[in-house]
Order: sequence, then C-alpha cells, then structure tokens
Amino acid sequence: MNTDPVRDFYTDHPYPPPVENLDRARDKWRDENRHRSEFHLFWPERPYRADLDILVAGCGTWQAAKYAVCRPQANITGIDVSPTSLDHTEQLKRKYNLTNLEIRSLPIERAGELKRGFDLIVCTGVLHHLQDPDSGLRALRDLLKPEGSMYLMLYAPYGRTGIYLLQDYCRRLGIGTSEREISDLMEVLKALPQHHPLATVLRGSRDAANPGALADALLNPRDRSYSVPQLFDFMERNDLKFGRWYSQAPYLPQCGAIATTPHAERLALLPEYEQYVAMELWRGLIATHSVLVSRGDSSEWRENVRFDDQRWPHYVAIRLPGTVCVQDRLPPGSAGVLLSRYHSFPDLILVIDAHEKKMFDAIDGRRSIGEIAERAGGQDQSSRARYFFEKLFRYDQVVFDTSKATNS
Repeated sequence: MNTDPVRDFYTDHPYPPPVENLDRARDKWRDENRHRSEFHLFWPERPYRADLDILVAGCGTWQAAKYAVCRPQANITGIDVSPTSLDHTEQLKRKYNLTNLEIRSLPIERAGELKRGFDLIVCTGVLHHLQDPDSGLRALRDLLKPEGSMYLMLYAPYGRTGIYLLQDYCRRLGIGTSEREISDLMEVLKALPQHHPLATVLRGSRDAANPGALADALLNPRDRSYSVPQLFDFMERNDLKFGRWYSQAPYLPQCGAIATTPHAERLALLPEYEQYVAMELWRGLIATHSVLVSRGDSSEWRENVRFDDQRWPHYVAIRLPGTVCVQDRLPPGSAGVLLSRYHSFPDLILVIDAHEKKMFDAIDGRRSIGEIAERAGGQDQSSRARYFFEKLFRYDQVVFDTSKATNS
C-alpha cells in the first residue's frame, strides 16, 4: 500500500514544533474585545456570539488545542493525518481538560466523513501540500454552513523564490531529512551569497536557526504556491468567493509607500481584483496569502463595511490585537505612529495628529464612530472621523461591528 510522503514527513518531523504550555495564549484570550475583533473580522454584520462550531483542518501539533483553550464556549474539531501531531494535540487536550475539543485522524480530502456543518473552517499552511488541493478545498467547502466563513493560508510564489531555489538544490543533491543532513544543510545556508533571495529571508526570520522550520521549508516532499490570480481561480472553481484579506493593507494601493507615488491614482482606478494583482507584483516579497472566503451562494459580506452611505457613523470600532501606538521619536507635529505587529512590510504605518490620537484613544470596542467623533470634538468632526476610521480599517488597525448600523 502506497503511503503519502507528506504524511510520513510530518509524522517524523512535526511542524510547527510541539508546545507543552498554552497558558499565555489562554490569558490573552480572556480579553472579550479580542474575541469580538476576531468575530467581526469574519462577520462584521452579525451580532457577536461565542458558541461557534469550528473545524481546524490540518491542525498540526497544537493549533486545534489552542482554539479550544482560548474559546471555551466554541466546539472545536481538529483533523490531521500525522499520528505524531495528533498525539501532541491529545496531550494538550488532557492537560487542559478540553471537553470542547474533538480530534480525528482524517485527511482533508475525506473531511465530509465528519457529516456536520461548521461556522468557521481554519486551514492554514495545509492545502498547498496536498496531492490534489482542489479536492481538499471542495471537501471543506461542503462542510461550511450557508453563512459560514473559511480562513485559508496558502503559499505565495514571489516571496518564496529563494526557498524554491534551495528546494531544487536539495533535490538535486539528494539531501535527506536525517539529523546529520539537516545539520549540514544549516551550515551550508550560513555560506549563502548575500545576494541570494533566501539569504534576505533568513536574515529576517526567527526560524533561521530552527532545524524543523528549515526542514519544513526546504525538504518538504510536496508544496505549491499561488499568485493572486491563481488564488482567486482556486477559490472560484471550488464555489467559494473572496471576502477580504486577513491583513489587507499590503494589497491596497491606498496604504504604505505606494500611496505617495505617481502611480497611486492610476492604481486606485483599477477594479479591486486588479489592485490586488498589481500590489503583489509591486511588493515582490509576499510569501503567503491569508484570505477569508465564504460559500459561493452566501450573502456578500464586504458590502457591510463601506463608507459611501449613511451607515458608517453607527459602526462600532474594535481594535485588532496587533495594533500598536508608538509614541517615541515621533515625526514633528505628530502625536503617535500606528502600526500592526502582523505586518511584515515596514512602510505600513500611520502617522496621526493630536485630534486623531483622541479618536484612537476613545476606541473601546463599544462606542460607535459617531460617538467617538463627538467625544473627541474638533472642527468638521464628521468628515475627519470618516476619513480617519476608513484609514484605520484599511491599515488593519480596527474592525467594525456593523450589526446595528442603519441608514436612518
């Protein structure tokens, strides 16, 4: 009987590395606004609820357990094909008494055997390793409830150029995954020419000295990547539609250094899809795409966050967990610099003035934009608030609860 080389690889080399302690993650998720911000990232138009049915497809050594420990009111199902990964997940389940977690040994292509629907399906870093990614995605789509959401992360080609060069190099030399061969490979990587595309990646990576991470990147028996056009085609042919990028600022010409160039106006006139394609080409180093998608027959949620009608003053703003306000060594005349810990591109920052800082400080996860603008005061507060909160949204600083917003 033929075995799956990817299953064998992750059985012998589980990745991400197993963890024994989820206390820090659990403590962070005791903040209700963290729960609400994630919920309204997926469903801006719905009232918040915590009792979701969540599938973590390709759960690895701890991802499903982390979801379960951080979301005690949700029902979590984790599936994977690696016995090693499932064993580590089972250990965490017992340690934290995760009665809300079910674990199954099941390939994604056979996820239909679960025979139930899910509000949220999380599949990050998995589909691109399957022999038939379309079969896997269709199986997940069929488990999505009518208004459910799916969070996918897939490899992107341009930011992984150096990885693919070294993958080919390793294949040609017959480099295996023994401890000695991985150790030798790490020594070889230290001698990479400084101009090599992988050298730049390694210099900025926390995993550069991690044998498991290097094995996963360079010695994995199967992976593929998707450019923006290939990603959209992948979704559409499997009856899924784009909702938004998990972090959208890198894909928007209104954000970052590109917004100050002569091409900014031309880019902004393109259809949204073409903007995304162009920005991937301009940025050049996007290594993964993280996207939120829904069933092809579901209602369109993107229209629930817009600033061209009368609903926006009623949006309730909620900060995203990655939001940081820097107040050291500020540019002249500024009161703060906003950035996201989740952005890898250093140009994606927002310099804010004193009035904008007042509005930013007033965001508590309960007040609407209109209430925040009134609290901050100042001249022409309505138009300034609209402009500012649209920027915060584009730069991944906030999400909105639009469930009570009306045009009246």
